[in-house]
Amino acid sequence: MTVEFVGMIGTRDQSETRPPSGPVVDPAYVRRFARAHEDGGFDRVLIGYGSGWPEGQQVAAFTAANTERLGLLVAHRPGFVAPTLAARAFATLDHFSGGRVAVHIITGGSDVEQARDGDYLPKDERYARTDEYLDIVKQAWESDTAFSHAGTHYRLDGYRAEVRPLNGPRLPIYFGGSSEAAYRVGGKHADTFALWGEPLAETAQQIASVRAAAAAAGRASAPGISVSFRPILGPTEELAWERAHRILDTIKGGGGPQVTKQWRGAGEPANVGSLRLLAAARKADRHDRALWTAPAAATGAAGNSTALVGTPETVARALLDYVDIGVTTLLIRGYDPLDDAIDYGRHLLPLVRQELAHRQRAQVAAV
Repeated sequence: MTVEFVGMIGTRDQSETRPPSGPVVDPAYVRRFARAHEDGGFDRVLIGYGSGWPEGQQVAAFTAANTERLGLLVAHRPGFVAPTLAARAFATLDHFSGGRVAVHIITGGSDVEQARDGDYLPKDERYARTDEYLDIVKQAWESDTAFSHAGTHYRLDGYRAEVRPLNGPRLPIYFGGSSEAAYRVGGKHADTFALWGEPLAETAQQIASVRAAAAAAGRASAPGISVSFRPILGPTEELAWERAHRILDTIKGGGGPQVTKQWRGAGEPANVGSLRLLAAARKADRHDRALWTAPAAATGAAGNSTALVGTPETVARALLDYVDIGVTTLLIRGYDPLDDAIDYGRHLLPLVRQELAHRQRAQVAAV
């Protein structure tokens, strides 16, 4: 079996432990960051979305121009541009990149964050809009003939795209969320359903919910599953945990609260994914083989914030534990973004792929 590795790039050097350095858009840094992932053997990089952030498709276009094979996973919030425009924008980027584009749909779990871009729909209505939006986007990619649509949120007449995905019939759709509405809409539309890194038992429950939603939507096969972590590596277990606690101290010293405030403002999170991470953190700091939830607690679970801590061998085995329960994509990014991406490519990805290849050979020999 194969497992997809996804990294994440930004437009300048910063994280919860690193204050922003350099211009908001630093082309030289983006180039180095993207190439580090390509050289390290990552399959894709996620380009995130936030109100006020540099626009993701522009970042993806620059990344494509400075790499040769690296896939582009572009985060996108439905509701801010027409679905027909989004469909042809992504299809155009797909042609210029040589067929390397996938779209990560984020409906939006923070009312504060949504309002910054002028969106005031309640959460359940946002998911209903996303459902309708994706119906149109997929039809725009797939249809050879003009079509019309009259729905709750969108109406169009006689639309026909002259540009569709390079390798057709449509681009891969990733979908994030942990609520019942997210399961319902993502179970219907997603090729890969993205979760944040929870303990194994809770992750297995979420996978079951996604598969049930896909079956309820009439799908013959369920989406793949992505889980995201922040691996913290060290040459020994002791050194890995020493580094982990230095990172936590830095987060508590200012980086974590700042990230939380920027992401959702004051107060408790409204999105289910963050609430689940905080619930796991309240149960224990450490779970399973190597999962560490303290960084999630320190940041208010603002984004994917749980870590896997240990030597590359320990973290590789921990990642494989998730593969064993049905995970097909591993999204990993570090607190020292560029240096960690290099280390993952050198020390972590090869171990996971080596074990997967060993398992494949064993399966073939057993037949």
